[in-house]
Amino acid sequence: MIMYDKIPSSRRLMMIGMLACLLGTSGCQPDDSPLRAENESLKKQVTKQESLVTSLQDNNKILQQQIDLLNQELRDAKQSTERLNEQLDEQLAYTERIREEVQKAAATDLKIDDKGAQFDNLPSPVVSVAKVVEDALSRNGYRVKVGAKMGPKAVYMTERKVSKPTSLEVAGFRNQYLVSLQAVSGNETKLGVKAEFEKLAQGGRILNVSADETAEIERRLINEIRKALTSAGKPSGKS
Repeated sequence: MIMYDKIPSSRRLMMIGMLACLLGTSGCQPDDSPLRAENESLKKQVTKQESLVTSLQDNNKILQQQIDLLNQELRDAKQSTERLNEQLDEQLAYTERIREEVQKAAATDLKIDDKGAQFDNLPSPVVSVAKVVEDALSRNGYRVKVGAKMGPKAVYMTERKVSKPTSLEVAGFRNQYLVSLQAVSGNETKLGVKAEFEKLAQGGRILNVSADETAEIERRLINEIRKALTSAGKPSGKS
């Protein structure tokens, strides 16, 4: 055991100084463990938030690309619609010009090649006969390819067809009509019917048709028009 009293005074001072220095150093150093833990936690939160921001930015880029694509598709569809509308307008304008030219021809000098046609005079004005003709053609499946009505004249040319009408032809025959109307007086109309009548054999082969057979087809339409006019002119019988 060291006796404190026997240590020289200079050595005692040195030992006291060293002890004080050790005690001072140990007491002044703080404990930074909680700060380090909090700093690490903040770093993790910042990293997580940065990752979330990056993910949102990527999603926004993808969404913007989809929006741009949809906008482009809408622009393309709009341009296509505009082009179709332009084509439709051009077609309508062309059709209107043709119709006006046909009506103009009818108003001036409507020439019809009615050679070989069957004729009949009907006791009705052109307007009434024209309506009956249109109804008769439509009822028997004929579509009017060219039609013009102007003043005392009217003309109809149907499309060629193969059908099974009930009153004009036999199934399997093909026909096209040219119908002309000419006012004879205010209440009388000259009706002309010309048929381009063909017989069809198996395989689409066209057979010869006699003039009598064609004339019979023409008379059938004339008779149907006459009967329709007669029925329209009869009183209904109701008081």
